[in-house]
Amino acid sequence: MNVGFVGLGVMGQPMALNLARAGTPLVVWNRTPGRCAPLRAAGAEVASSPAEVFGRAATVFLMLADEAATDTVLGRGTPDFAARVTGRTVVHMGTTSAEYSGSLQDDVRAAGGRYVEAPVSGSRVPAEQGELVGMLAGDEDAVAAVRPLLAPMCRETFGCGPVPGALLMKFSVNLFLITLVTGLAEAFHFADRNGLDQGLLRDVLDAGPMASAVSRVKGPKLLARDFGVQAAATNVLENNRLIAEAARKAGLASPLLDVCHSLFQETVAQGHGDQDMVAVLRALEARTDGDSVPVRLSVPVPPHERVNG
Repeated sequence: MNVGFVGLGVMGQPMALNLARAGTPLVVWNRTPGRCAPLRAAGAEVASSPAEVFGRAATVFLMLADEAATDTVLGRGTPDFAARVTGRTVVHMGTTSAEYSGSLQDDVRAAGGRYVEAPVSGSRVPAEQGELVGMLAGDEDAVAAVRPLLAPMCRETFGCGPVPGALLMKFSVNLFLITLVTGLAEAFHFADRNGLDQGLLRDVLDAGPMASAVSRVKGPKLLARDFGVQAAATNVLENNRLIAEAARKAGLASPLLDVCHSLFQETVAQGHGDQDMVAVLRALEARTDGDSVPVRLSVPVPPHERVNG
């Protein structure tokens, strides 16, 4: 049977295109039909509804924005849910809370389906290049069946045990990413306001031991003030919130993450949510200039972790 793919956004569209170009018999659906045109041109079939995707595919990848969108596509909480997932493998690739994923697995299993968590690390460019890193969690047989299908999208995949191990691993990776890019933006801000040549800063960083694939992509964007989306600030803020909530539930301190959380909330509040995550630079500039927008963290910070500013 076909493989299904639902959710053709900034990440989903290039991921699905790589599947289609690899010869995977693919049937796709997206809420905005125009996003399906490149998939049709690449040989994929375009379904008229999510129900049609599930009706024609044994394995369905879901790359959706949030929990509500995922429930809607699955028909969760309605009689349609069982009809869609029975005998199917549902592959949840979006970033949601670990608790949500665990409960979704329970519901899929109860309806006679199989469930795999498969979040990925990487932004739009690695997605286009098929260079994402996949994290997999679920029953071993289901994971083993899904892993080969990820090859056109991911240069490497890692087993993370039972659900929600893959999402918690994704949170760990994204915690580092968020703090890394925020630190890079602050370094460029510091150099700029001290009258330094930011191009020279980029060159020094690229030549030094802190250079990484991330810094080599985000550094030039900061230098050029290029806020074109690779990973939108709004999405980064949502990831930050999910990680912070997971930290609170585990009783963990996350002071660096909490500072970033405030900065990304300010970035979005200033109207830059649809720009790349390097737009956190704008929140730093606003703080320096005394123009920051007061925000309240959506995840409370315990008193012993609070920092000034």
